[in-house]
Amino acid sequence: MAVAFVRTISRRSRRSILSLSFHLSNPRPFPPASPIALTPKNYSGPAFAPFCGFLQPPAPCLRCPHRGLCGIPRSNDDLKVAPLAPPGDPPKKKGKSAKKKSRVDFTKVDPTLLPTVILVGRPNVGKSALFNRLIRRREALVYNTPDDHVTRDIREGIAKLGDLRFRVLDSAGLETAATSGSILHRTTEMTGNVLARTKFAIFLIDVRDGLQPLDMEVGKWLRKHGHGIHTIVAMNKSESLDEQGLLTAEAGQAYTLGFGDPIAISAETGFGMAELYETLCPLLEDYMLQLPSDNHARDVISSDAEENGDCKSPLQLAIVGRPNVGKSTLLNALLQEERVLVGPEAGLTRDSIRAHFRFEERTVFLVDTAGWLQRSGKEKGPASLSVMQTRKNLMRAHVIAVVLDAEEIAKAKTSMKHSEVVIARQAVEEGRALVVIVNKMDLLRGKHNSILREKVIKAVPQEIQTVLPQVTGIPVVFVSALEGRGRVAIMRQVVDTYQKWCLRLPTARLNRWLRKVMSRHSWKDQATQPKIKYFTQVKARPPTFVAFLSGKTHLADTDIRFLTKSLKEDFDLGGIPIRITQHSVPRKAELSKKSKKPSTRMNARILSEKRVASTELVSS
Repeated sequence: MAVAFVRTISRRSRRSILSLSFHLSNPRPFPPASPIALTPKNYSGPAFAPFCGFLQPPAPCLRCPHRGLCGIPRSNDDLKVAPLAPPGDPPKKKGKSAKKKSRVDFTKVDPTLLPTVILVGRPNVGKSALFNRLIRRREALVYNTPDDHVTRDIREGIAKLGDLRFRVLDSAGLETAATSGSILHRTTEMTGNVLARTKFAIFLIDVRDGLQPLDMEVGKWLRKHGHGIHTIVAMNKSESLDEQGLLTAEAGQAYTLGFGDPIAISAETGFGMAELYETLCPLLEDYMLQLPSDNHARDVISSDAEENGDCKSPLQLAIVGRPNVGKSTLLNALLQEERVLVGPEAGLTRDSIRAHFRFEERTVFLVDTAGWLQRSGKEKGPASLSVMQTRKNLMRAHVIAVVLDAEEIAKAKTSMKHSEVVIARQAVEEGRALVVIVNKMDLLRGKHNSILREKVIKAVPQEIQTVLPQVTGIPVVFVSALEGRGRVAIMRQVVDTYQKWCLRLPTARLNRWLRKVMSRHSWKDQATQPKIKYFTQVKARPPTFVAFLSGKTHLADTDIRFLTKSLKEDFDLGGIPIRITQHSVPRKAELSKKSKKPSTRMNARILSEKRVASTELVSS
């Protein structure tokens, strides 16, 4: 026993020493091991009940008189019961703390009440790339053009950074030394107007190029126009410098801007998003907690109303057309604010700008697209990206407004050119509702232009009907976006067209209409008349119908055009593409259902053996 005790001392195992000391002090058999360990706290609990009768204090350690043998607490010290870790597993080290969660649930906040963060900086520092990273979609155009500016308008989106939600604005590159009246000067003025309505800003610099003199000028401009705005400096494109360890030197230069500690990020790879979250989280939380509680109560009421279906469904409207026909001016007129950049230059808009407003208790999402150019394969850079983005927004919209130039129509004596016809036909093929807006009617005023004005108003609907025969009754609105005239007329026509696009007709009403239509049509031969069993609508947006025919006959193209025209005239579905498909029901299936004999339904009588034998005797 003494040899075993020496061996345990050499191993320095606290658990084995304690067990042997128990065994030496009391010769009784040691109880089975229990998954417990002794730590200095309260010595109580049912787990130590078997040891209370024979536990003796161990011999004190010479180096630690206040402790027991080799660091084991004395018997008068406090003990507590703690679970033992498995003998094979090493002790777990404390890792990094769990990710901090926000005190405010931003997902339940109305988007109009969310804090706004604007991205500013000189051109080509990665503002649009960071915007796409924050909203988790590729909406802003990103292209490496050091000598040109891709972004010219203010783009808005809802950022999703962890559990944070906030409105983020992508601005154009700032050049404070731009000449007055130039595009850069106008974009800088627009950014200054938007900056006055925000509380937070992220100032981006390109860490690869280092701190440039233009960055210092942008910093001075922010101090002048952004008084009271909390600015965060972000060193973008830091993924390569992080490996080389040069971020410390670049951060020292960023300190000279005077906006506090910079953050190293990479909008392309997502590097540094956790640090950006930790910086923004307390700022946005304090902003939300300062809001009055009445706003949150209103949000709950409005959300409940939307769930109950009291609010009208939102509408998505895309404004398309050739360059320099007044699309951006029309968007500003509908929003009643200077939202996008306008000017006499053709092709001024590059990004598809998305905005929203309320019209007659309905949310309307507007998309101002770049000028539609017929792709010839020669476009490069932002021009080709603009065409692709315009086509994507064309597919997402519910109603498409094709904008025409009234002055060009009066000069060329034609309503729609080839590119505009391509836009309208593609919209019809995709099943979208169509509205035509003739802009710049203010240029056809006066005594000399009165005749031209009347001719334009009369000729445009007729020519559109000739160019697009597959869609009849396309609504045409004549407006002047520069003067703001026709705004209400446009929106009422758009909403009316959207309601027709979402129309659903009951089957009973359609079949009553079908009998009247088939009876009033003069058929040359009754044998050629299509035998439609019934007619039903299977979906809306756009309205799609199915005609069930008897036998193997099919509707001819003339019959489908006749039914389509009758539907549009009788149910007032002008400007809406209508789709009619046909499904034939075989006659054999009809005959098998109708000609069922009653004998087949009766079960055959089963004769017993005695009756079979009696019938054989009678027959013999």
